[in-house]
Amino acid sequence: MNVMSNAMTAIKKFSLAAFSLLMVLFCASEADAQCRTFTKKRCLPQLEDYVQNDNYNTAVLIPGDEAELELTFFGDRAYRLLVCGHPVLGDLTFQVLDSRGNGIYDSTDKDDNHFDFRVANTQQMTVLVQVPASDAVIEHEGCVSIMVGSKG
Repeated sequence: MNVMSNAMTAIKKFSLAAFSLLMVLFCASEADAQCRTFTKKRCLPQLEDYVQNDNYNTAVLIPGDEAELELTFFGDRAYRLLVCGHPVLGDLTFQVLDSRGNGIYDSTDKDDNHFDFRVANTQQMTVLVQVPASDAVIEHEGCVSIMVGSKG
């Protein structure tokens, strides 16, 4: 009887672990779908006449979080780099660094959530996004999208 009891316990543990994994995957999928909807409605129009590239860069962040993304920009093109976050997160800031870590742009003390620029040669840049910290008892999470649009 002890073998049967151990087998049933193992089956219950496996079932619980499988259920937990499915719930995590479902919640992640649901959050991704919500971020996609947010990005299409709130962020995409801010690219204006820039054509969005095929990359979709989004994350669910909370106050105090930071995110880093490396992007490649091709020479002889004009770009708009847009950092768009859910209003519940507050005023996001972002920096753009070249491949050596030198600062190219810093949105701190600027009213825009985008950076328009042109590159002469193909290069890789790093975008660092910061969500301001909060003293709130309950921290809200929100979507942050980093979008790139270009034009000739």
